Amino acid sequence: GGVRLLGIPTVTDRFIQQAIAQILTPIFDPTFSKNSYGFRPNRSAHNAVRKAKGYIKEGFRWVIDMDLEKFFDKVNHDKLMGILAKRIEDRTLLKLIRKYLQSGVMLNGVVQLTEEGTPQGGPLSPLLSNIILDKLDKELETRGHKFVRYADDCNIYVKSLKAGDRVMESITTFIEQKLKLKVNRYKSAVDRPWKRKFLGFSFTWNKEPKVRITKESIRRFKTKIRELTSRSKPFPLEVRIEMLNRYLTGWCGYFALADTPSKFKEFDEWIRRRLRMCEWKQWKKPKTRVRKLIGLGVPDYKAHEWGNSRKKYWRVACSPILHKTLDNSYWNKRGLKSLYNRYEILRQS
Repeated sequence: GGVRLLGIPTVTDRFIQQAIAQILTPIFDPTFSKNSYGFRPNRSAHNAVRKAKGYIKEGFRWVIDMDLEKFFDKVNHDKLMGILAKRIEDRTLLKLIRKYLQSGVMLNGVVQLTEEGTPQGGPLSPLLSNIILDKLDKELETRGHKFVRYADDCNIYVKSLKAGDRVMESITTFIEQKLKLKVNRYKSAVDRPWKRKFLGFSFTWNKEPKVRITKESIRRFKTKIRELTSRSKPFPLEVRIEMLNRYLTGWCGYFALADTPSKFKEFDEWIRRRLRMCEWKQWKKPKTRVRKLIGLGVPDYKAHEWGNSRKKYWRVACSPILHKTLDNSYWNKRGLKSLYNRYEILRQS
């Protein structure tokens, strides 16, 4: 990926942008497509993924995955202002919006004025992006396509590869000629939905498709857990568990949409193993380990055998002795929230 330019507004600018967004939203949002889900009231990424799943279930088992190249940096100001001017009569407001569009970004400590793009980081940018991409939505609706769009992430569902290639070519032409935006041909593709990712999720190939978590999302999740359970960070166990619980609650709140309970059980076990490793490291000396194991009900001879073991931390963390002593109930008492239990609760609500 490239560098994403941010135009972070001052407190006053943020306040004014928020006020403008509150004025424009009731004007534009009711006319937006029902297939647009990003940055809109009472709509979410989950709604978008469920809609995509529904299309696949209906037999639309090919997807045109459109990637707009640096979309937020490439929005054509004149095109956007022309769309706004058709619905807004207040010339002062239009001038103010154009000023925000041209307000610039900080690059290497120097403010550079922007001739294209919407400044990311401000409350007005998401609405403006939806306003210009609504033209794409309306074009897709006119052509009768099945599609889902979340901000600049647009997926169109068709029944054959041939139809996909045809739609990809014609919609790319529309985006580049009519909206003055650039399609990233390297990242865009016509493919099976289960080979692509959408908002951190993908799908299974079954006739009754299931939502699954992408490998990239799992990799990021595990990187964060490794960071929170790193042996080199001498956090007290209580602090470590508190940080884990906070992260896991948010992560599960989003990814509980996945129809894969076995994954959450697998993550739970892996997290407990990471914590067993941290606990073993914290006990440090063989004498301490022996004492702790005996305190947890391990027979003396076994406690001495394992307490003096030279095996690596990760290997000991998976040993039967720690599995039995530092079991689920042990971690429950220490305050660790089960990811799988949280998943089950969210799935039922």
